[in-house]
Parts: sequence; C-alpha cells; structure tokens
Amino acid sequence: MKNVFQLATVVFFCVFAMMATSAFASKKVIKLSHVVNEKDGFHIAALKFKELVEAKSDYTIEIHPNAELGDERTLLEGMQFGTIDMGVITNGPVSNFSPEIAVLELPFLFSSNEEAYKVMDGPIGQELLDNLSKVGLKGLAYAERGFRNLTNSKREVLTPADMKGLKIRVMENPVYIDTFKSLGANAVPMAWTEALTAMQQGTIDGQENPVNVIYSFKLAETQKFMTFTRHAYAPALFVMSQNLFGTFDAETKKLFKESAQAAAEHERNWNMEKESEQLAAIKELGMKVSEADLTPFQEAVAPVYAKYGKKFGKYLEAIQADLGK
Repeated sequence: MKNVFQLATVVFFCVFAMMATSAFASKKVIKLSHVVNEKDGFHIAALKFKELVEAKSDYTIEIHPNAELGDERTLLEGMQFGTIDMGVITNGPVSNFSPEIAVLELPFLFSSNEEAYKVMDGPIGQELLDNLSKVGLKGLAYAERGFRNLTNSKREVLTPADMKGLKIRVMENPVYIDTFKSLGANAVPMAWTEALTAMQQGTIDGQENPVNVIYSFKLAETQKFMTFTRHAYAPALFVMSQNLFGTFDAETKKLFKESAQAAAEHERNWNMEKESEQLAAIKELGMKVSEADLTPFQEAVAPVYAKYGKKFGKYLEAIQADLGK
C-alpha cells in the first residue's frame, strides 16, 4: 500500500509539472508583483523592467503593487508552486527560502552603497542568486531597499541604551531579530502590511527602513523620531518562478536577466537622487532626524557575528576579502 501511495504521489507531481510547463509555454502576460505603493522604488524598478522587456519582445508585463497578490512570503511560495510569475521582493523574506543570502544583511557589513553594489553585482552575489534555483526560484538581479534606519514614536535614540524596551518591528528574518535584540530592543517580526496598522494603533513603537520607505508610507504621521543608524544594507531581488523561467528560450532568458539588471541599477540611482528631497519632506512633517555615533551600535551587535559567522563563513569571508576588511 505504501508503494502504491508513493507511486500515485510521483504521478501526481509529474502530471502537475507537465500541465504547468504547458501553461507557461504559451504565457505572454507576465504578472510582476510587489507589496509597496506606487511612490516606492520597487515600483520604479518594476516600471523600468516593464519598459525594457516590452520594447524588445512580445511579452506584456502586468504590474501588481500594494500587496494585491499577497505579502512577500505568499508571493515567494506562489512562485515555487507556479501560481505567481515574478516580483520585486525584499531580501529578508527571501532568506527564509535560501538562508545563505541573509549574509548580505549582517549589521554594518557594508559602509557604502558602492561596497554593496560591488559584492552584489560580482561573483559572490551571482552565486547567491543562483542558489535560489535549488528552491524553485530564479534570482535575476539585485535592486535595493537600501540602508535601513530606525524610527520610533517614543524618544530620540542616540545610543543602544536608548533602545531598551522599544517594540520595534523587524522583518521575519533571524538576522534582523537577533540584531535588534543585541541592541536592546524588543524585536517584533511581522509582515510590512501588518506593521503599518500596528504603528497606527500603537501596538509597536517603531520600525527600521530606508528613507524612501519612511517617506513613501508617510511614517512621520506615527513616528516622531528617526536615527541615521544605517545598521544594515537591504537588497531587494527581481525574482521569478523557476518553472516559468525554464520555459523561456535562451534569448528570452537573456532579455529578462539583462532587463532586470538595468531596472535594478535604474532604481538604485533613483533612490540616491531622491533621498535628500525625501528627507527634507520628512523633516517638514515634524519628524526629528538625528545623527548618532555608530561605534557603540557596531560594538553591541558583536554577538550577531559570533552566532552567524560560522553559518555564513564561506560567504562572509569572501565578502570581507573582496572589500579588503
């Protein structure tokens, strides 16, 4: 009976794979999803990707913003099963599927955008993207969320001691959870869509994100203090269903990869150009923006490196060697 059940299971998945491949083969409308709004850099990247692909092929890229098709975990799971085509996804949730990619978000690993780009666009970044194929995903290119900064509704934060007891939303990612625990905060992992409501209701005190997110989601309405901690650089990925990507011919695969890389670089430049303008707008809305001596913060996260150094050893050592650190 057990053998019969196993045989039936194998047959089911073979039939499912054949049906999925057949459906993908004739697919000309590609749905690209993300969870943020149309003012966000993810949408800028998506629009550029759409422009580039449609200019050189008969594919239509249909963009679905604002978590219309689900939160980031749901999107990634959908890509694995072939029910979601592709998306621009924050690296944090991706690491739940391919843990080694979380090495890119170790605290204070990168000191500048240029360092991050060098690693992501080089052989280390490419290997991390290629690893996604092991879990049914295809990594195309690195866009960015950017350097993350702390905001909260309670008080100015200038030292790790000021963070003690603050309930801070973090991504559902062990590295972020442990980083903020090391800094003395009460780390609360939750999806971004839930975090917005939680901040409005006061069930959490703050969050951590780049300036572009703080601006585009009008966080100054609930968050009165921001500290330029730049505690982590967060990539974002153009990622798609491996099943779908596998149906493309060589020319289409090349087009999608090159378009994703160009769109990612376009978004990075857009973020850089817009940051000062967005920061000024945040201040005008009444948010107090503070600079802090980051040395105590860097020292406080030493336990994170002690915990994850061995886990990420190969990639961490390669990144540090590449950056001469």
